[in-house]
Parts: sequence; structure tokens; C-alpha cells
Amino acid sequence: MDRRTFILSSAALLAAGPALAANGKTYKKGLVESELAAGKTVFVEFYTDWCSTCRAQGTKIRKLMAENPAYEANISFIKVDWDQHAGSQLVKKLNIPRRSTLVALKGDQELGRIVASTNSDKIRALMDAALAAATA
Repeated sequence: MDRRTFILSSAALLAAGPALAANGKTYKKGLVESELAAGKTVFVEFYTDWCSTCRAQGTKIRKLMAENPAYEANISFIKVDWDQHAGSQLVKKLNIPRRSTLVALKGDQELGRIVASTNSDKIRALMDAALAAATA
């Protein structure tokens, strides 16, 4: 790959980054708790921008959301930047071991979690469990 192609490809990826992350809310202190208190089902994605596993998970989540609009219509998706919030009360309360962790919650119940897996079937199953709880 020549230098020009590399630079143009890198610029395109950087420009696409915000579009890939467009689905969902960015975590701020108290957001998960307020969404749960409002009766919403919450899907929390603990990620970092530099983590390849996190990127793969995020890509698969957004692909599944595009395939099934019921996910986005019924579930509150929240992205938590691990670099900013690894020491937060949320991480401690949920006992999150690391970045690249996905958790589905409803009320005070954890519906399931995935740690460091990019398996599409597992991610879909977790999203389906969240959808079932949201529409029950």
C-alpha cells in the first residue's frame, strides 16, 4: 500500500468512527441508573477506542441493530468508555472485570453478560434476551 492510499484509508476510517458509534448513548454518571429507574432495559457496552475486541463487538452490535430495528426501539444502548470510567461506581457495582464487556440489565436484574467475546451468535442471544425483557 502506498502512502497516499494509507492516508486516505485512515482518514475514511476516522470519519466513519462517529457514524459507527452513533447508535446508543454515551455514558455519564447516573445514566444507567436513571434509565433502569425509568423502567427501561439497558444494554451496556464497556469499550475503549484502542481495543480491537471492543471494536469488533461494537461493529457486530451495530450490524445486529441495523438488521432488527426492534433492538434500538426497545432497548437503551449505553457505551461506557473504559479509559474514563474503569474506576466508577457503575463498574464496581456491576463487577465489570475489563473492557470488552457487554451487560444487559432490567430493573435490578442482570439478564446476561459477555466478556471479551466477538461471537455474533452470543451477542445476538444477549440482545435477544434484552429485547424479550423489554417487550414482556
